[in-house]
Amino acid sequence: MTETAARDEIALLAKSMYDRGLTFGSSGNISVRLEDGWLMTPTGVAMGEIDPAQISKLDMNGHHLSGDKPTKETFLHLAMYEERPASGAIVHLHSTHSVAVSCLADIDPTDVLPPITAYYVMKIGKLPLVPYFPPGDLNLAKAVREMASKSHAVLLANHGPVVAGKSLRDAVYATEELEETAKLFLMLRGMNTKFLSDAEVAALRDKHST
Repeated sequence: MTETAARDEIALLAKSMYDRGLTFGSSGNISVRLEDGWLMTPTGVAMGEIDPAQISKLDMNGHHLSGDKPTKETFLHLAMYEERPASGAIVHLHSTHSVAVSCLADIDPTDVLPPITAYYVMKIGKLPLVPYFPPGDLNLAKAVREMASKSHAVLLANHGPVVAGKSLRDAVYATEELEETAKLFLMLRGMNTKFLSDAEVAALRDKHST
């Protein structure tokens, strides 16, 4: 994919998520790996209003080359890429249901959501919880780096999901699956629920490893 096509796809999918209420205000950010660096959505711009020409370009060392100033959470994306060299894109949202789950006191920090559906297991796999750090704290990048080598998706406590994918569409679709599963999880709390068995989960993970 050319850089121009990547810019257009970022703007298109960012607007799609914004229009469907998966992100709001100027929250959320997207990045895409290029042969010579990265594209990052700019800081302070609503994802529904991104101009492809505004999108920031960074070199291989993370230095800003062109476009508007990149997201304040650039360090978060770069930390994820360092541990996942095969990933081509990353999506980070403050999506409502995922954030709500990240605030619960009784979730399993090693794997936040249970295997409610096959598609969640296939697209997300395990979802570790990254401890809370205040916005902009570089220790957050260290914490993400420690978990990213084993999982392409993590949930930041009291913050939101960070999801890597082989392509931008893969990352977006996985993020959407995570948000819908978080919604289901909250709807089912307190109800007698049948989740997928360990054997069913293992079979799915063997066939659809991420």
